Amino acid sequence: MSDVLVTKTGAVGLITMNRPERHNAFNERMIARLIEALDDVATDPAIRVVKLAGAGKSFSAGADLDWMRRMADYSHEENLADARELGRMLRLLHALPKPTIAVVQGSAFGGGVGLVAAADFAIAAPEAAFSLSEVALGLIPSVISPYVVRAVGPRAAKALALSAARFDAAEALRLGLIDTVVPASELDQTADALAERLVRNSPQAMAAAKELMDFVSTRPIDAETVEGTVERIARQRASAEGRDGVAAFLEKRLPRWRKS
Repeated sequence: MSDVLVTKTGAVGLITMNRPERHNAFNERMIARLIEALDDVATDPAIRVVKLAGAGKSFSAGADLDWMRRMADYSHEENLADARELGRMLRLLHALPKPTIAVVQGSAFGGGVGLVAAADFAIAAPEAAFSLSEVALGLIPSVISPYVVRAVGPRAAKALALSAARFDAAEALRLGLIDTVVPASELDQTADALAERLVRNSPQAMAAAKELMDFVSTRPIDAETVEGTVERIARQRASAEGRDGVAAFLEKRLPRWRKS
């Protein structure tokens, strides 16, 4: 069986981490498969929304212990190359030009937290547990840190990184790491309902909105930022989907990207 499975149903793609016996922990092979899966759904015009899930009891336990043992003997150059692939995978998830939904049924530790933070939406069961556990192993949550800081803020991220404390879904919700907590039996239904709502939106506008929020999120409100927002709305108004969306609203019809 593949370490990563890709299932496409209508306009929704599901990427499933499939190492349940290892709690879906990363190694170099799984990272490579996730990169392939993300590239696949990103370039498939039929897919408009992507869900990310883990098989078995855990979402992802982060780094695989055998992988970490091998990394301990790597040269600096080998460690750089290895870490860059993890960085590439997380960046692909974060920058995917389609909405992404993390479906968290169980533990998400270390890099698993990074996946949750890099997704656009995260839905978790009450049983889910989270931890930035790296410092307990003499490591740091380095590659995942940009996404964690954006999700929970600098102070909370620092506290989580220094303490390596485990926290539950309620605390993850309070911190902003996840968006919704629902019973485990309702996880798939809730994710599917969110995906169905997202599919109704303009695909190109959602991609542009993601890029817009990244552009403004770390910038001061200065003339350059304002001009950037002006340029983006002007471009979107003139786009095919922008023109059709406004016309559809005025003409009381569905836009061309809507099936129903």
